Amino acid sequence: MKKSILILAAAVGFLASCSSDDSITTDPITGGAAEGSIVQPNIGGPNEPNQVYVDLSTGESTAVVRTSWDLGFYSGADFRVILNGSVKMAAKKLETTNIDEVQEADPTVTVSYATDATLGYVDNPTGILTGNGGGEGTAIAEISATDSENYVYLVNMGYGLSNTIPSTGSASVDGDPRGWMKIRVLRSGNDYKLQYAELDATTHEEVTIAKNGEYNFTFFSMVNNTQTLVEPKKGDWDLNFTTFTNYYPYNDITVLYPFADYTLLNVKGGTRAYEIITEEAEGGEAGYNAFTLAQVDSAQFEASAADHRFVTWRTEAGPNATMTVKTDRFFVIKDADGNFYKVLFRALKNDLGERGYPVFEYKLLQ
Repeated sequence: MKKSILILAAAVGFLASCSSDDSITTDPITGGAAEGSIVQPNIGGPNEPNQVYVDLSTGESTAVVRTSWDLGFYSGADFRVILNGSVKMAAKKLETTNIDEVQEADPTVTVSYATDATLGYVDNPTGILTGNGGGEGTAIAEISATDSENYVYLVNMGYGLSNTIPSTGSASVDGDPRGWMKIRVLRSGNDYKLQYAELDATTHEEVTIAKNGEYNFTFFSMVNNTQTLVEPKKGDWDLNFTTFTNYYPYNDITVLYPFADYTLLNVKGGTRAYEIITEEAEGGEAGYNAFTLAQVDSAQFEASAADHRFVTWRTEAGPNATMTVKTDRFFVIKDADGNFYKVLFRALKNDLGERGYPVFEYKLLQ
């Protein structure tokens, strides 16, 4: 499903006259590519049911339901499989290669504040796929060309979508538990072979999943037993608005921390970014307005190549905190075609104070 939600440059002047509030209301209209636009990604309000992919060069937004996929199969040279972190999926390697052995759920394999990241139950949140476990690389080890080296994994399928209406200013993204599966992934030439089943099953489903170089990943739903389109082609998006499983320091360890209202870069597709923080708490808008192409510092893009987590644009929630947009900064983004954009986040709530309504402004630098 594609939906382009833009306010063209004529509306930029109106919003520029407003304060950088976190509850700006926009009346988006549909349009094509714009050199300067306001975008409201349709993530669906405080339950945040959608992941939204935005292409800055065209202004198009593509929304997909977060529960529409479970596993992503990398299309690059390596054989790597990712979990759907937007629904808090987690996986643990078992000491067997027999997918038809009956297994039991393990409640410690979960995304929670009590789960040590070094257990390696989730993919490293940087988006870098390489690594040997222990919280590095993907939760599922690199798929070996030797079948006997590819083990069965116990998979916590995470949570469905929530229908609970949260208190104003909060998000409710977790619905009912989606249960458990066991999986084993093998190579099939230059493709993947996925075996999967319920934990108590003594037989399994098997499907071959081909790599497709036009996309970063090929996605598969074990719930629906089908391949599914999630991301647009790898050159056709720059930002992904989503819920997200992250690492977070807590006491003396790093734990798994679920975030709503998160934004990721299409690093694998070539998108890069950096942030510019102003000295003034409300200086982001002034800095954004004054910033020109001549001020782009290309060396600063390098750091984002190793981490697809977009630079922080909103404050973190807490027991006594109200989440707001950080007004002291704006961002510079370079897409895969070498275009440069400046980006200013204006809202994460609507005029009723409800979360799940992000708004950002961007302009092509030329």
